Amino acid sequence: MKRLEGKVAIITGGGQGVGLGIAMAFADEGASLVISGRTPEKLQAIVPDLEARGAKVAIHPADARSRADADKLVAFTVGTFGGVDILVNNAQTTFPGMLLSDYDDEHIAATVESGLYGSVYHMQAVRQHMVARGGGSIINFGSRQGIVAPEGYSIYGATKEAIRGLSRVAAREWGPDGIRINVINPSAMSPAAEKWLADFPEEAAKNLLEVSLRRWGDSYKDIGPVAVFLASDESHYVSGQTINVDGGMVML
Repeated sequence: MKRLEGKVAIITGGGQGVGLGIAMAFADEGASLVISGRTPEKLQAIVPDLEARGAKVAIHPADARSRADADKLVAFTVGTFGGVDILVNNAQTTFPGMLLSDYDDEHIAATVESGLYGSVYHMQAVRQHMVARGGGSIINFGSRQGIVAPEGYSIYGATKEAIRGLSRVAAREWGPDGIRINVINPSAMSPAAEKWLADFPEEAAKNLLEVSLRRWGDSYKDIGPVAVFLASDESHYVSGQTINVDGGMVML
């Protein structure tokens, strides 16, 4: 039996990058998937590959910044597959390299609302449905930028640290309901990461030297298996934790 067989997962921001890598890993392990994102064309394009891996897949365009969209996404998932067991809060808008003095209200709102607010909205929306199924697993996302504090990641880093704080408190509050909440700090290639490599090649080369394994991470091969572990019954006694999946960057 596959590790996620019979489980229903929602993945926000699942049309590309880390979200897509996790969706592929979940599909390999038999999960039924609902993938959300802001661009319908991206969502539609990934369905054939996920279905070829044996997964039942539905897509639902949504903006993580909207509470109404989060509620509709969860209602759609329950209507399509009968419930929710796993939530992956991956959606996040970011502006790599933007200095704090250059942020205006629009940039701040886009970063905080997509990440922190979006995580809150989706967590609140799934809670009652996870309780009805005896529990569930929520995977949120932090970042090394919030821990090591490099220049150019002020609001992003603050948002990711807020998500980690949210996750720890929620793990205490919702633990009695059987809901586990954990955080992944990933380092993997994605469209945003590729743009950063192109825009800041010297910084990228320096950062690669800080990776103990001396390679950039892969969203499917490196991040996906850890997400599968946290979503599966194998991690039934793991909650409130942050796991750095970064090739050994944060430890340095």
